[in-house]
Amino acid sequence: MVMDSKKLLVLSDTHGSVTSLKAVLNWAKDRTPPNDTICGAVFLGDGLSDLQPAAEATGFFCDWKLVSGNNDEGYSIPGSIVFNFADSSIFMCHGHRHSLYGGYYTLISSARSSGANIALFGHSHVPFQKITDGVLLVNPGSIGRPRSRIGATFAVIDFVEGEPPKPEFWGIEARTEIRKVKV
Repeated sequence: MVMDSKKLLVLSDTHGSVTSLKAVLNWAKDRTPPNDTICGAVFLGDGLSDLQPAAEATGFFCDWKLVSGNNDEGYSIPGSIVFNFADSSIFMCHGHRHSLYGGYYTLISSARSSGANIALFGHSHVPFQKITDGVLLVNPGSIGRPRSRIGATFAVIDFVEGEPPKPEFWGIEARTEIRKVKV
């Protein structure tokens, strides 16, 4: 029996690294239907101006969900939103307004009060995943200015019917090669 699966591409903090973003979108384009199941994408802020040139250069177009970061001035895009994807309610924000460096309480509280079971955030530039108080927290890391020993990263969350969502993390090598990494 084949289970229904949908994948969500999760990106954050490109900070002008259009070349790396184009590598990710080229990689993702080959993983959209009918080849695979990436059928949505989110951008968690700090690099909104990078998205359009990278998408046009690669031909990667899908249903994007966007929030602005602390370095995205001049955009009338909200700082947080809630949306549904594959039977999950997802809260997404950049994170700079959620006291991340003091822990995840404010982020979890925002997600729970909005009815979300997943919270996506960026800002720290460090890939992260953890389930706390019934909320799956996922930070994809940074494509443009990584602050972890892993280097530049992004995430893909696999939603398989009847199973908990499963985040996978991917790294970007110096020559824009994509490889799976462990967080």
